[in-house]
Amino acid sequence: MVTLTAPMPVVYLSHGAPPLADDLLWTRQLAAWSADLPRPTAVLVVSAHWEEAPLTLGATETVPLVYDFWGFPQRYYDVTYAAPGAPELAAKVRGLLHSPKHAVHDAPHRGLDHGAYVPLVEMFPAADVPTLQISMPTLDPKTLFDVGRRLRPLRDEGVLILGSGFTTHNLSLMDMSRGTDAGAPTWSKEFDDWAERALAARDIDTVIDFVRKAPAATLAHPRTEHFAPLFVSLGASADDSSTATSVIDGFWYGLSKRSWQFN
Repeated sequence: MVTLTAPMPVVYLSHGAPPLADDLLWTRQLAAWSADLPRPTAVLVVSAHWEEAPLTLGATETVPLVYDFWGFPQRYYDVTYAAPGAPELAAKVRGLLHSPKHAVHDAPHRGLDHGAYVPLVEMFPAADVPTLQISMPTLDPKTLFDVGRRLRPLRDEGVLILGSGFTTHNLSLMDMSRGTDAGAPTWSKEFDDWAERALAARDIDTVIDFVRKAPAATLAHPRTEHFAPLFVSLGASADDSSTATSVIDGFWYGLSKRSWQFN
């Protein structure tokens, strides 16, 4: 990893399901990405799989993972990721986000869910970076963008803010029989192309209004929780000089695994 000489980049990644660990291309891509990042002092994760209002801080010490999936082989439930807790980061997050109108709660026994640990196992396999997960208090893009803006100062302290979702996510239209690298359906390709172009242009207003502006938006996201972490990442990188780099692209069972770095 490189030395931090500027604010820590911000990440939005498509995290996959537990079988991501079996996809050698994807795991190599995540490992190479983390190798190119500065060494973070801590990781702050916003995952598609934790919605709770008011905004809630996960465990600040190491607790068991949340295996929030069903019907997989036992080996996926045997995965561990005992990253150090991040109580100092939690205190800073609380200070940045708490206000008379916006309470911050704690969930001391809530471990990392698969939207957090599945990619982190590949990116930081030593599990030696303090890690904190926070909930999404809403799916409203503007509210989540504001959460990201208020978290922006953490980047100056080397904290990696990581939004974890999926650029397209419609499980009902996935065809698992066709293989991971099968051709993507039109709706997924169209949304992926739109997202890549909109973020390259830093057209944040259009991205925030994606339900109305993006092609096939309701097919790509019948429910928007997997796109929502992107808005926290965008808010945390919202300055005129920031750029969006598409680090990973392609499709996995027809879903877009496109992932961005903002810096």
